[in-house]
Amino acid sequence: MVADQWYDSNGVWTGSATILPDGSIVMLYTGSTDKAVQVQNLAYPEDPSDPLLLKWVKFPGNPVLVPPPGILPKDFRDPTTAWKTSEGKWRITIGSKLNRTGISLVYDTTDFKTYEKLDTLLHRVPNTGMWECVDFYPVSKIADNGLDTSVKGPDVKHIVKASMDDTRFDHYAVGTYFDSNGTWIPDDPTIDVGMSTSLRYDYGKFYASKTFYDQNKGRRVLWSWIGESDSEAADVQKGWSSVQGIPRTVVLDTKTGKNLVQWPVEEIKSLRLSSKQFDIEVGPGSVVPVDVGSATQLDIEAEFEINKESLDKIIRNASVVAEAEEFSCEKSGGSTVRGALGPFGFSVLATESLSEQTPVYFYVAKGKDSELKTIFCTDTSRSSVANDVIKPIYGSVVPVLKGEKLTMRILVDHSIVEAFGQGGRTCITSRVYPTSAIYGAAKLFLFNNALDATITASFRVWQMNSAFIHPYTEEAFRALTRT
Repeated sequence: MVADQWYDSNGVWTGSATILPDGSIVMLYTGSTDKAVQVQNLAYPEDPSDPLLLKWVKFPGNPVLVPPPGILPKDFRDPTTAWKTSEGKWRITIGSKLNRTGISLVYDTTDFKTYEKLDTLLHRVPNTGMWECVDFYPVSKIADNGLDTSVKGPDVKHIVKASMDDTRFDHYAVGTYFDSNGTWIPDDPTIDVGMSTSLRYDYGKFYASKTFYDQNKGRRVLWSWIGESDSEAADVQKGWSSVQGIPRTVVLDTKTGKNLVQWPVEEIKSLRLSSKQFDIEVGPGSVVPVDVGSATQLDIEAEFEINKESLDKIIRNASVVAEAEEFSCEKSGGSTVRGALGPFGFSVLATESLSEQTPVYFYVAKGKDSELKTIFCTDTSRSSVANDVIKPIYGSVVPVLKGEKLTMRILVDHSIVEAFGQGGRTCITSRVYPTSAIYGAAKLFLFNNALDATITASFRVWQMNSAFIHPYTEEAFRALTRT
């Protein structure tokens, strides 16, 4: 849609589609008006039989919602997909703020043209600032399939997710939804949406994400916007900026009941070409080249085991300081700082000399109670010798249950690295800009920087094909509509 009306002349922004019971589709989206006021607008497909829904018609009565009293004109955006209430109405939520409190406004409608604002808020969290791209959806407590947005019941939890305008992080929390008054409360108020302690979809470069329910495959799919980490001048020079992340399925972790798990959609496997299997024992302080040829487009699935003797020795050894409480990926120096049980993992997009490399790794630390805590990180600090690039160290704790091996999956695609720890309990997306580790010069290494532990790595590496995504030509589009 083009910004061509007074109610969206300053921008056609985030919106969401809702599929109605008769199969028709409505779209609500935020427009920024000629006076830069944020309003909600309605649109319909011009041709509902078009499989690509390329053209949309804007409702002549737009805008259908304007900022309510008490909400500032630039703090009212990003309507969700609608869900059915027990009274048979449709319900949406829209992100906003009151002073420094992030809030989620709730509206009911029967026709998507007129709305009744609920007196209650879906949720609010003080000191979190403006909530953008709010998402609200059910997850199953017992199954690993996705759920339609309107599903509720005893075996269902609800997720509230918001993109924090202040920090540019996507936070979520698991909780309980009350249909009668349109409110939601978190299971654990100490990790509520947007708090510094709260859960995030992704601990790297990842923002403004939204999910949708894929009714054909019974899954919920998460889309995300991955911005750039280089300079604006570099983006202007290359002529493009930002990419979309690989779509992910998202479900509740039925083993922990406390977090989501995300995984690349199964269609990604259709890009896999040749693969090699490796089983390598890596001693402390070792770096091992992994012979896979060019390493710019890879899919890596790996399993790690720490030598049991090393593990027992560290747990029993009182002189090994408890560091789990203090350790963080961001502040603990990256993959070169050695501990008793880590770091270990892969260096992707690396030069032969390792002058450029992006390590993705686990770090296992001992807590005060001698319990082990596992942290999953990506270190971009040496990803490029270019000096106009932001190169953070990303990551977070990843839950590891008794009897589980440490597992990771890494998707490498030139300037983007997507890493999934423990089946997607903790995810990290990084933008990297190597100057030498490109095309045929990009290598893959396995490393173990632990001081005392021997690691066994069992992993498979696939070369990945390009997706060859091109805009549809008019001719191809006509051929598609004829079928």
